[in-house]
Amino acid sequence: MAYDEEALHYHREPRPGKTEVVPTKPFFSQTDLSLAYTPGVAAPCLKIRDNPDTSYDYTNRGNLIAVITNGTAVLGLGNIGSLAGKPVMEGKAVLFKRFANIDVFDIELNTADPDAFIRIVRELEPTFGGINLEDIKAPDCFYIEEHLKAQMSIPVFHDDQHGTAIISAAAMLNAVALTNRHIKDLRVVVNGAGAAGIACGKLYIQLGVVPENLVMLDSGGVIYQGRTAGMNPYKQELACETQARTLADAVAGADMLVGLSVKGAFTPELLRQMNPKPIVFALANPDSEIDYHEAKAARPDAIVATGRSDHPNQVNNVLGFPYIFRGALDVRATEINGAMKIAAVHALAELAREDVPDAVIRAYGGKPIRFGPDYIVPKPLDTRVLLKVVPAVAQAAVDSGVSRTSLPEQAVYLQRLEASLGPEREIMRKIIFRAQRNPQRIVLPEGDHPVIIRAAHHAAKEGIARPLLLGDPAAIRSRAESLHISLDTIDIMDPRHNPHKEAFADALYRLRQRKGWSMVETRSQLRNPYVFGAMLVREGLVDGQVHGIAQSYPNAIRPVLQVIPRRAGITRVSGLYLVIQKNRTLLFADATVNVHPDASDMAETAILAGEMAEFFDMVPRVAMLSYSNFGSVRNADTHRIARAVDLVRQKKPDLVVDGEMQADTAVAAGILERDFPFNRLGRAANVLIFPDLASGNIAYKLMNQLGGAKVVGPLLMGIDRPFNVLQRNSEVESVVDLTAITVVQAQAGHLQATERVPPEGWTTQRP
Repeated sequence: MAYDEEALHYHREPRPGKTEVVPTKPFFSQTDLSLAYTPGVAAPCLKIRDNPDTSYDYTNRGNLIAVITNGTAVLGLGNIGSLAGKPVMEGKAVLFKRFANIDVFDIELNTADPDAFIRIVRELEPTFGGINLEDIKAPDCFYIEEHLKAQMSIPVFHDDQHGTAIISAAAMLNAVALTNRHIKDLRVVVNGAGAAGIACGKLYIQLGVVPENLVMLDSGGVIYQGRTAGMNPYKQELACETQARTLADAVAGADMLVGLSVKGAFTPELLRQMNPKPIVFALANPDSEIDYHEAKAARPDAIVATGRSDHPNQVNNVLGFPYIFRGALDVRATEINGAMKIAAVHALAELAREDVPDAVIRAYGGKPIRFGPDYIVPKPLDTRVLLKVVPAVAQAAVDSGVSRTSLPEQAVYLQRLEASLGPEREIMRKIIFRAQRNPQRIVLPEGDHPVIIRAAHHAAKEGIARPLLLGDPAAIRSRAESLHISLDTIDIMDPRHNPHKEAFADALYRLRQRKGWSMVETRSQLRNPYVFGAMLVREGLVDGQVHGIAQSYPNAIRPVLQVIPRRAGITRVSGLYLVIQKNRTLLFADATVNVHPDASDMAETAILAGEMAEFFDMVPRVAMLSYSNFGSVRNADTHRIARAVDLVRQKKPDLVVDGEMQADTAVAAGILERDFPFNRLGRAANVLIFPDLASGNIAYKLMNQLGGAKVVGPLLMGIDRPFNVLQRNSEVESVVDLTAITVVQAQAGHLQATERVPPEGWTTQRP
C-alpha cells in the first residue's frame, strides 16, 4: 500500500505526468518571436515544401519518436485499455530521453482494430523520425508491424518483440562461447510464443541456430508440424518436426531454455534434464519462471539470466531500443532491418567481453566484473553502450542501404554521441547503484520530520541505506502512519532513554572539557539529536549521518565540528556542491563554511574538491575564480588567489589547476582557447573554487533557481567520518541523494558498523 501511495505521489507531484515539452531556442524578445513564428517560420516551411528531406534540418523530426499503443497487452497488466497504459508510455519516453537523448510523443489509440490502428499511425509519418510500437497483443502486433513497415518510410519497431530478442541473443552468443559450444549444434527450447518469444526464435535462427534444433511452446504445449489448435501463421513459421509434446519432453537433452512465459513454469527437476552446462534464461517479469538462486542450486553448472536487476545477467530491453533508434535517427534510416538488429546483438556481446571500466565496477558495488557466467551482457548503466551500439547500428543502416545520410568520421561521431548525454549527467544514478550494492547504516537525527521519514522509507525500500531514525518512537510512528508509510524495515532510536547516554557523556566530556564544556553542559548538549547522532558515528555504532533539514546551516554543522575530528593533515573543513545541468556537471567550493579563506585555505579546498571530483568519476579541472583574468587586476585580493594556485601546484602537482580567472572564462572553452591559449586547463573547468563564501553561495543558488540545475549537497570535505548537512527544507529526492553519497563515502572510508560487535545495550525500536 505504501509503495502504491508513493508511486501515485511520484506521478502526480509536483506536476502530473513524467514528461514536458521544452523549447530549444531563445524566446525572450520580439525578434525571437518573429523568427520562431510569423513571419520567420515561412522560410523553413518553403524549404520543406520544395525538399521534404530538409524537415530533418529545420524541425525536431530527426530526434522525435512516437511511442504508440492501444493498451491491449500492457506490461504484465493485460488489456487495460489505451488510456490506462499512458503512464507506461510516458515511462518509455523517459528512458528514450535518459539513455539516448531522444524526444518522444506518447500516443494512445482508442482502437483494438488492427487495420484502424495502421491507418492512424500511417498518417502520422510527417511528424516523426520513427515509430516505437508498444504493448500490443499478439498476434495483432505482428500484423500491425508488418503493414506499417511496408507502408511507411521511417523506422517502425515493436520493442516487445525485438528488444527482448536482441538483448537475449547477445547473452546467448556469450553463453555459447563460455560453454564451448557451437551455435549450429545448440538445442534451444523457447517457452512462450507471444511477441517476444516468436521474435527471439526468429532472431536466434538468423544468428545460426538450426531451425530443427529450436522447439517453441505456448500454453497448449509444443508447436509442432501438423498442430492445428491455437495456431496462427506466426507460430506456424516456427513449428518443427518433433515427437515432443510437453515442456518436459522438449527440455530433455536441451542445451538452452528460454522462458518468456509465467512465474513457476520451470522447476529444478526440469533443469536437471538438460545437458551439462545448461543455458537458462528465465525472463518473465517481475517474477521469473524459476528463481535465480533456485536455478543455480539445481544446476550449479548453469549460466542463468533473468529480467531482474537484483541478479546477475539482467536481460533488460533498455540496452536496446534507445540506442537502436539513436543509430537509426542519426543516419535518417527508412527502417530498422535485420542487419541493424544483428549489429546491435554483436555490439552488445562484444562489449560484455571487454575490460569493464572502474567507474562501472564502482557503480555496481566495487566487486570485480569480468566476462564469465555471471556477466554475459553489459550493465544498463554502462555508458559505453551508447558509444558501442549506436555506431554499429548506424553503420549497418548505411551498409545495408536504408540510410538517407552517411556517417561522419568515427571519432567525430563518437564525440557527438558522448556530448549528447554527457556521461557526468548520470553521476547520481551511479552513486545510488554503488550504495545499493553495500548499504550502510546512516543515522537521520530529525527522525520525526515528514521529509526525513519519506526519504528513509525510500532509501530502505530501494536498498540504498539502512536508516536509523532518532526521536520519540511514538511521534515518528504517528507521523509515518499519517503519511501512509510503513516503518517495518526502519530502526528507530530514542536518544532520551538510551543505554549509551552515560558512556557518550563521559567520552564527549573528555573531548570538550578544554573547550569550555562542563559535565552539565555536556549532558545538555547530548539532548541535541545532532550531537547524539554524531556520537553514534564517532563511537562506530553507525556509518554516517545526514541532517539539517530543519535548521540553519551554521546550527546544523556546529555539532559535527564539535564531535568529529578533521582528517589528518587538514586544517579547515570546507563544503562543496554538486551542480548538475543538462549536459554538464560542476563542483562548487567553498559555498558553505569558510567566509573569507586565505590562500592556504583555498589551496586545501581545491585539493579536497579535486578528490571529490574523482569520487564522482570526473577528471578534475580546477579553476580558481576571481574578477581578474590571469593578472588583469593586481591587488591583495587577486594576489591571494594567484598564491593559492601556486600552493596547489606545490602540494598536488598532478592536479590540473589554473587561475585566477573570471567565471565565464572558466566555464567557456571558447574564451579560454581564444583569449588565453596559455591556460593549463585545456578545456572548460568542472571544479570551481570561489574566492569567498558569499560568491559561492550566491552562485549555486542562482544556478539552482534560475539556471535549472539540480544541486546536490552541501558535501562536507576534510572531516574524518561520513557526515553531510542538508539544505534547509530539502525535498525527498535531495535527502535520498545525499544519503546515497554518505553511504558510498562510508563504503570507501572506514570499517562498516555491521562488521563491529555492538556494545552491550545496543537497542533500537521498530514499530
